Amino acid sequence: MECAEVLELQRKSYIIEAELIGTDEIPPLKETFNQLQDCGETFIGCYIEGRLAGAISFKIEGKVIDIHRMMVHPDFFRRGIAGKLLSQLEQFDCSQIIVSTGAENIPAVKLYEKLGFKRQHDSVVGNGLVIAHFKKEKI
Repeated sequence: MECAEVLELQRKSYIIEAELIGTDEIPPLKETFNQLQDCGETFIGCYIEGRLAGAISFKIEGKVIDIHRMMVHPDFFRRGIAGKLLSQLEQFDCSQIIVSTGAENIPAVKLYEKLGFKRQHDSVVGNGLVIAHFKKEKI
């Protein structure tokens, strides 16, 4: 997976979230090629017919996987890609997985809840943007 194709996927994916939550003040939308390249996250991609259809990025601290990005190209929405990417993380030796998303991003909120994530709390950032924080305990 090349940084340039991740950056393109990221922009196409996060512009949809920006519309859902009513602001384009989402850090991935403003990130440069060099910033993405130096982010220190691990990426897993999903290709369909040679195209990067989705990707997830994360960092592991101890036994906790912290998801930093979940991206699905709009051409590939509603095909189970996000669920497949999340299931890849289940293979790692960890005790919990955490993730945050815009509280108004209802498709993402429903996905995380459907996959067993429990909403922990909400926080407010920037210009009143509400972020929902989720956690999934691994058994």
